[in-house]
Amino acid sequence: ILRDLAGTSRADIAFATHQCARFCSDPRKPHFVALKRIGRYLATTADKGIIMNPQKEEQDLIAYCDADFAGDYCKEYSDDPSTAYSRTGYVITYGGCPIVWQSKMQTEITLSTTESEYMSLSACLRDVIVIQQLLEELTVKKFLGTKLEAIVECTVFEDNNGALELATAPKMRPQTKHIAIKYHHFRNKVD
Repeated sequence: ILRDLAGTSRADIAFATHQCARFCSDPRKPHFVALKRIGRYLATTADKGIIMNPQKEEQDLIAYCDADFAGDYCKEYSDDPSTAYSRTGYVITYGGCPIVWQSKMQTEITLSTTESEYMSLSACLRDVIVIQQLLEELTVKKFLGTKLEAIVECTVFEDNNGALELATAPKMRPQTKHIAIKYHHFRNKVD
């Protein structure tokens, strides 16, 4: 139930829900306490949720992405490899309304903050590219008005200069060749 809420109308509990879901196979008392806390939070904020206020004159596609490099790492559990994973988070909005959001652990251990941020950017742009194609098709079929041009642009906000350099530079680097195939898929679409 919490996962459905986090994915449809309560993006504010996505991180907490994911943290609890990670321990479904071996739950302990702190996880139960966390679930009760989420339940109390939902009960006290039952009248909250996503407020949709679409801006019809502004039909911009905007994406915000970020990563937390090895955010669960702590010295006392340094022998547990699951603490070395980074977290990806992003929100994609259209017309000022959030349409897609995600908060999840990355599937690979990254070696630097730049690599973690770049993997987050790549995950975000996988969804952006599909949404752009859908919006372009809707524009051609005149479902979104009578625009003559069917090219949909997206502004993406990323806060790591190294990740931005990797995304916009046309050359491949020896230090990042291990991520070349899986995460450089969007480079031909970056302007």
